[in-house]
Amino acid sequence: MNPKEKAATQEVVISAGQVELQGLLRAPDAPTGIVLFAHGSGSSRFSPRNTYVAEVLRSAGITTLLFDLLTAAEERIDAGTAELRFDIPLLTERLMAATRWTLEQPELCELPIGYFGSSTGAAAALAAAAQVPEVAAVVSRGGRPDLAGPALAQVRAATLLIVGGNDHQVLALNRDVLKRLPGESRLEVVPGATHLFAEPGTLEEVARLAAAWFAGHLKSLRR
Repeated sequence: MNPKEKAATQEVVISAGQVELQGLLRAPDAPTGIVLFAHGSGSSRFSPRNTYVAEVLRSAGITTLLFDLLTAAEERIDAGTAELRFDIPLLTERLMAATRWTLEQPELCELPIGYFGSSTGAAAALAAAAQVPEVAAVVSRGGRPDLAGPALAQVRAATLLIVGGNDHQVLALNRDVLKRLPGESRLEVVPGATHLFAEPGTLEEVARLAAAWFAGHLKSLRR
């Protein structure tokens, strides 16, 4: 299932206000851009689905940063209450902190930036993109972009919404969001897929669509 790749791996620590977030930075040779992953409910930098998508992106020449939106202590709280995974302002600020960290790294600061968001992480990705002009593209996988609220009207990054054909409620929400995005945007429906894209071949289709979207929009240097 995993594509073959050669990529340097670096464990990183990202300061976000009073907390530090753990991350994994992996870079192929001569990258053309970088994608930051905002994972979904109850997930982490080790999410197997996001890890697979990241591998496909790196095979397309894109650096990836998978990091924890919540600390270990916050994860324990959220496991019992599920409250933090829906705290979109908090998740957005964490993603913006990771973006600032990226822009401060000499080897990364010239790379065009993209966001890949899953579930509630998709809302954070769009809310952050609305405030960070350096973000060129966003991909949402089975996301809840509707939770970004009024920020949707400020999103200028090219946005791809990917939803499973059998994820009916989320599909309806994404169709509504598509009408509210002012910039370039598209909805891709993966036939036969449910919310987690666990059906054979569906996650591969997500990765293919995401890689093509980022390859088409993470092109020119910002500076």
